[in-house]
Amino acid sequence: MMPGSLGRWLRRLRGRPAAGRLEAILLADNAGAPMQAVDSTVAIAGRGLEGDRYAAGTGWWHATDGCQVTLIHAEHLARAARKSGLDVSDGRHRRNLVVSGLAGVELRGRRLRIGTALFAWHRVRPPCGYLDQVSGRGTAKALGKRAGICLTVIEGGRLNVHDPVHLKKGSEPFS
Repeated sequence: MMPGSLGRWLRRLRGRPAAGRLEAILLADNAGAPMQAVDSTVAIAGRGLEGDRYAAGTGWWHATDGCQVTLIHAEHLARAARKSGLDVSDGRHRRNLVVSGLAGVELRGRRLRIGTALFAWHRVRPPCGYLDQVSGRGTAKALGKRAGICLTVIEGGRLNVHDPVHLKKGSEPFS
């Protein structure tokens, strides 16, 4: 049990729906291709993001370990850059969506509404050695365990950079 006012504050905070912001959308049309920033895209239910390697089935580990959509926190990218000196701001992190304002929020078991699309947390997506091959030596280590998560597209829809990101527990309806 947490002492005093800190414990009360944390209990109140946990009960609030979390919200963040979509900072970037990045797509690559096939495995190893450079990530391209776009202002808008369409999420396709059960597949991924239109124009991206995962939706097309051409991602590096698509057949055995693929994700429909990958997400990383802007705050984790800033931390990785600060600690390593590497520039990961231009998509070298190889994640599709960059969000801010949610770095301290547990996403496991949650659903995310971004634009008109609905996503569900699927699993953690730590970096692998392939990231160093396409983005430069030391990138995977710099990003560490916080290199992102995999999402499943539950309901398709349009996403735009700067859209709000709303979170709910898996069983809570969106209103």
